[in-house]
Amino acid sequence: MSDPSIHCSFCGRSKEDVDVLIAGVTGHICDLCIEQADGILKEERKPESGSSDFQLKLPKDIKSHLDDYVIGQDEAKKTISVAVYNHYKRILNPGTVNDIEIDKSNVILLGETGTGKTLLARTIAKMLDVPFCIADATVLTEAGYVGEDVESVLTRLLQAADYNVEQAERGIVFIDEIDKIARKSDNPSITRDVSGEGVQQALLKLLEGAEINVPPQGGRKHPEQKLITINTKNILFICGGAFAGIEKIIERRINRTPIGYQQKGEQIAEEALLQFAAPADLRSFGLIPELIGRFPVLTYLNPLDAGALRQILTEPKNALCKQYIELFRMDGIALHFDASGLDYMVEKAVEFKLGARGLRSIMEAVLNDAMFELPGSDQKELKVTRNFAQRQFDDAQQTGLRVA
Repeated sequence: MSDPSIHCSFCGRSKEDVDVLIAGVTGHICDLCIEQADGILKEERKPESGSSDFQLKLPKDIKSHLDDYVIGQDEAKKTISVAVYNHYKRILNPGTVNDIEIDKSNVILLGETGTGKTLLARTIAKMLDVPFCIADATVLTEAGYVGEDVESVLTRLLQAADYNVEQAERGIVFIDEIDKIARKSDNPSITRDVSGEGVQQALLKLLEGAEINVPPQGGRKHPEQKLITINTKNILFICGGAFAGIEKIIERRINRTPIGYQQKGEQIAEEALLQFAAPADLRSFGLIPELIGRFPVLTYLNPLDAGALRQILTEPKNALCKQYIELFRMDGIALHFDASGLDYMVEKAVEFKLGARGLRSIMEAVLNDAMFELPGSDQKELKVTRNFAQRQFDDAQQTGLRVA
């Protein structure tokens, strides 16, 4: 029988009315009061706007971290490191100084497929430990049309932040294939460009910084739905795109010569033209000026040559070879790569023009049979030579295993 005289010194509940009653020197406290006190402490200790235990690294440190995961692309890494540093420095020092308000440093990355655009954004987000999501611009349409509303981008970010709105409002959003929503034509059309210019217009309010009502589970909005409000003022948007054909636009601009006179020896190789990209070229490609204006940082990624692809296989912390060696090690199998085998895979990647992404497909094709046959077998070692890689790759092609 409980002693009715024992009660919580804070709320007065008796021992019978609570699950746990903890005794102190001169009194008692119940579990309900402990939970309430814990909530009050968390609220009191919540950092004020602009202050946090968030540790921002210097641009040189950010680039050094990127060097461990991304091969080459020094210019892009420097540019994005400075942009990220300035963006989060702005967040950590809110308000205006001398009536100067610092704008966001949204970034747009130009580069062929497989050059590392997504990897750059993901690596920075992981290093800073902020919510990160990837959205595909090709599935976005204007509100009311088949496809996804632009607000679905923020739904993914909210989910990545485990529905912590405060964390989501400091996250990074990577929008891929931004070039696919370019204006289809400069000529007026009787039909609406709902997946092109219409999406660009819808993205403007997200990029600039506004209070956006987001459906927590995604999908279309409807009147009875509960919405979560997210302020995009401190969300960093990084957009990437291949912008196929923009080299011709850049070439026409920088190689413009007087009529009737051709300056020889001054033409620039097509693969090097992206370094001369300017906002005017994006406008000519089909992005509206308002959208371009919300991306003050523009940088490019070089196409990967054979040397860079060879480095990608072995040097980064998450190099492909290291990943597959670890996969085989889990089954007690020692996997070794001969230099000739790696050279063969690089040659194929160059041939297919798929960049770093193609390397993984080729590696899968080469090792697919081994990953099927060896686990549980008596063989405990595998060496990937040129002959082995070529034989397995040719067999995979014949059996219809796609390399893409």
